[in-house]
Amino acid sequence: MKRREFVGLAVGAGVGWPLGAWAQPRNKMRRLGVLMASLASDGEGQKRAAALAQGLDALNWRDGGNLSIDWRWAGGDPALFQRYAAEMVALGPEALVAEASPSVEALRQQTSTIPIVFVIVTDPVGQGFVQSLARPGGNITGFSNYDPPMAGK
Repeated sequence: MKRREFVGLAVGAGVGWPLGAWAQPRNKMRRLGVLMASLASDGEGQKRAAALAQGLDALNWRDGGNLSIDWRWAGGDPALFQRYAAEMVALGPEALVAEASPSVEALRQQTSTIPIVFVIVTDPVGQGFVQSLARPGGNITGFSNYDPPMAGK
């Protein structure tokens, strides 16, 4: 399995599990907010977005079907991260996905109750997003490619 496919499935599982765990009517539309750090025209960002959609689809969560995904693309602009984070929280999603540290920080400033799943965050513990990778605590969790013992080597 390719890394992008794995990340897409993992994020889909991380986001899909809490959505599926709530006892709600099956026909209720769920809402997911995704704050991308990249530009909408960025090829790598588009691949990550497609992997997320594919992972959710594998869990029977389909945008436009039983799920509404609100995408925002900040393109590295600090003002846009703040604006889009506030917009997303105001929409009342059941969960949020954050690509990269600026997205996590902006969303963290807006909510302490909506679950935030991050990807592409190098040191979430060092940045104060989570208490530890094993037990993140709070409303933020996710995936990191950072291995502290390996960093010193």
